[in-house]
Amino acid sequence: MNHYELGRHTPDINTLQRIADELGVPLNYFFCEDDASAKLACLIDQLPKEQKITLIKKLEAQIKD
Repeated sequence: MNHYELGRHTPDINTLQRIADELGVPLNYFFCEDDASAKLACLIDQLPKEQKITLIKKLEAQIKD
């Protein structure tokens, strides 16, 4: 883990998935560019599929306005 943190090695996607599973975060968490995006990724990941779809529709409607 120390080598990843220091930038000496880059984990492959399977390793990232295992780390995400251990930390209880979605895989895309590691690719977020700021804390707000990371928080959203974690919250959205916890929603059931139906609520995710509803949220997507609401966000799309807000962006179109």
